[in-house]
Amino acid sequence: MKKLFLVRHGKSSWKHPDLSDYERPLNKRGNRDVPFMAKLLKEQNVSPDLIVSSPALRAITTAEIMALEFGYPVSDIVKEEMIYEADTNELLQIINNFPEDKNIVIMFGHNPGLTLLSNFISDKRIDNIPTCGIVNIDLYIDKWKDVDFDNGKVVSFDYPKKYL
Repeated sequence: MKKLFLVRHGKSSWKHPDLSDYERPLNKRGNRDVPFMAKLLKEQNVSPDLIVSSPALRAITTAEIMALEFGYPVSDIVKEEMIYEADTNELLQIINNFPEDKNIVIMFGHNPGLTLLSNFISDKRIDNIPTCGIVNIDLYIDKWKDVDFDNGKVVSFDYPKKYL
C-alpha cells in the first residue's frame, strides 16, 4: 500500500496586481494556516518519504513550511513544473513516476487539478479542496505506476476552517 497526501497551497495574496499568478506569495491567512496544518499532520505522525511541489511561489512556500515542521530537508523537495495548471492525466503521470521506494508522498499543488485528481483516484467525492486543504489517501497498490481510477480510499480530509 502507498499513502498520498494532496495539499493545496495556502491562501495567496492579490496585493500586487503586477505579479503573475505564478509569482503570488502567501497572504496573512496563508502564513497562519500553513504552519497550523503542518502541526496537525505532524501530530498524526505523518513522516513523508518524498515531498513533491509545484514551483509556483505559493505552493513551494507551503511545501517548505510544512517540510520544516516534519524535519524534511527543504533542499530535497522535488519541484515539478508540470503540477502547475495540471489536469488529472498530467498529475497521474507525475504520480505514476514516483520512486517505488517511497511509500508516503506529499504533493503540493493547485485547484482544480488536485480536487479532480482526488475524485478520480479515490472513493470519496470532494467538491473543492480549499486553500491549505489536505486529502489523505490510502492507495491499494504496490507500485506508483498502478495508481489509477478509484483505487484509493480517503482516510481524512482536513482544512483550516474545520479548526480555526
